[in-house]
Amino acid sequence: MVSNNASVAIEAYLTDRGLDGYVTGVFGRVLGDPSSMKPSPRLLLKAMDAVGSKPEECIFIGDAARDVEAGEAAGVPTIGYANKPGKDARLAAAGAVVIVDSMHLIAKALQE
Repeated sequence: MVSNNASVAIEAYLTDRGLDGYVTGVFGRVLGDPSSMKPSPRLLLKAMDAVGSKPEECIFIGDAARDVEAGEAAGVPTIGYANKPGKDARLAAAGAVVIVDSMHLIAKALQE
């Protein structure tokens, strides 16, 4: 999981909801280093390196234009998650390969 949030907060959230077993690694912003945050591709590249993946083997899901920009900089296609009105246009303009308004659509596609 790659996020501009702090790793400790992400890990606490996942543990609290019993989801920690589904996530291989958490790559959050580096405390005191805003340059590690998206749109920098640094955290995406670090996550791929940790699991030995190449950009063409990955997909990134993000809800902001900076997520799409980070994906593009890392060579990873990005699905735009338009969870609020108006985000679809911003995500499309940023270059998202697909835009969804529900994570259920992604979960369903993974089951097929």
